[in-house]
Amino acid sequence: MTNKNTVKGVGNQVAGNAKEAAGKVSGNKKLEAEGRLQELKGDAQRAAGKVEDKVKKSADQNRK
Repeated sequence: MTNKNTVKGVGNQVAGNAKEAAGKVSGNKKLEAEGRLQELKGDAQRAAGKVEDKVKKSADQNRK
């Protein structure tokens, strides 16, 4: 099951990776750091999404 946090997390990971790569190629350390930070935000969002999915699955099982 995929939720909003998981989807947003993947988006931030992809965008951050692109920014980081662009920063490396252009020598722009600020852009590179922004990209890495956005990737980390995406990692956290995906992790939160996985936790939400597990909690929902557990709650659904307990209702049965």
